Amino acid sequence: MFLAHIDESGNTGPVAAGGSLTYTLGCVLIEADEWPQAFDRMIAFRRRVRDRFAVPMRSEARANDLIRASGAFRHLAPAERRLIYRAHMRELSNLGARAFAVVVDKRPKADGVDVFDLAWEGMLQRLERTSSYEDKTFMILHDDGENDRVRAWARRARRHLTAGGLMGSGHLTTPAHRLVDDPVPRNSQQSYFIQLADLVAYAAFRSVIAPGQSIAQVCPQSTWAEIGAATHTPVNRVARRAAPGIVLR
Repeated sequence: MFLAHIDESGNTGPVAAGGSLTYTLGCVLIEADEWPQAFDRMIAFRRRVRDRFAVPMRSEARANDLIRASGAFRHLAPAERRLIYRAHMRELSNLGARAFAVVVDKRPKADGVDVFDLAWEGMLQRLERTSSYEDKTFMILHDDGENDRVRAWARRARRHLTAGGLMGSGHLTTPAHRLVDDPVPRNSQQSYFIQLADLVAYAAFRSVIAPGQSIAQVCPQSTWAEIGAATHTPVNRVARRAAPGIVLR
């Protein structure tokens, strides 16, 4: 079984009303059997960050705080915060994890299009296809928030889910039979891997829509590439509209 840690970046509000340009879901996949070792490595990594940058172990490492120099990162210069962001992306390979994202660009969408549904449909499609080709079950752990809507999507996916883009576009019905139980909401402050998913989501957003000069000091458009070998490339290998590992909808 693999564990899918998921967090969002942006919001679902319309761009014209001040909403974000995209709504993005980031996913960090870890094999259940390898989770204990990955967790130990993550603890060791956060200790190194603590010792070098004086960032407490219990502090959240989230994109918003790194970009805005808030929370535990308010004492750090942009170059230092960029190093921390990049280090988290590179650490994914050391953890034995895989990462991908679903980015919904809201700008060309017509009024009334539910970007939350688009994002979670795309996420569940890719998880179902991955579980099918690897013949493994999977469990979803997501940031606490829209718990009822996420649970509803997971239950719907078990009954009816159109084929994702892993092997090309299509309209086959492929229910997510390998999904284990309902999704598990987690407080991101208590999960390093949910925090990683947040950083993955924001890096994917900035790969699609380049940041301004100030934000680029911490998270340049090239940040997504720092994931390197940990990028879960099959999710958009055939129908690629964005960087490897980013499903653009």
